[in-house]
Amino acid sequence: LNAHDSDVSLNTFVVEPNHVGLFFLEGKHESTLGPGTYAFWKDVAKVRLHHIDMRENALDVPGQELMTSDKVTLRLNAVVTYRVVDALRRVTEVEEFTQALYRDSQLALRAVVGTRELDVLLTEKDAVAAELEEALKARASAYGVEVVSLGIKDVILPGEMKDLLNRVTEARKASEAALVTRREETAAMRSQANTAR
Repeated sequence: LNAHDSDVSLNTFVVEPNHVGLFFLEGKHESTLGPGTYAFWKDVAKVRLHHIDMRENALDVPGQELMTSDKVTLRLNAVVTYRVVDALRRVTEVEEFTQALYRDSQLALRAVVGTRELDVLLTEKDAVAAELEEALKARASAYGVEVVSLGIKDVILPGEMKDLLNRVTEARKASEAALVTRREETAAMRSQANTAR
């Protein structure tokens, strides 16, 4: 074919590096194509090529209101790092996989946060993130996505809860300081008593 004939008779598709092309003919998956340029005859059959990015990506899960088991409402921001590992499942199992991943992240957050008290959530953030990651991995693998990591970026408390926690922390520090002072005074009194003897 000369260049003019190819322009008229062929559809050309380019699969970029780090992508795959899922080639569908008459609605049926025929093959998975690696990076390169491909040409298909026009108007011979219904041809569709899905371009799938196989690189690692990140999805922000912005603060949603969640309630802990001790009835404290908070907002939690998370980030999910993921990559597509099964391009065909990614296309055939869900219509919009990033929406599915976002929804599943929110459901996992609700399930994990709702079973913990606020103190536990704040002191065991890494353990909570690990549990969230495991829960999300199971869901995402159903549509060909591997969750590489899930991190909790922020835990945002309501203003009155922040004030209360600050007062508790201050009281704890004041109590610890008073205990140290009493110990020092007791040691000084013992030292004086020993000297007097």
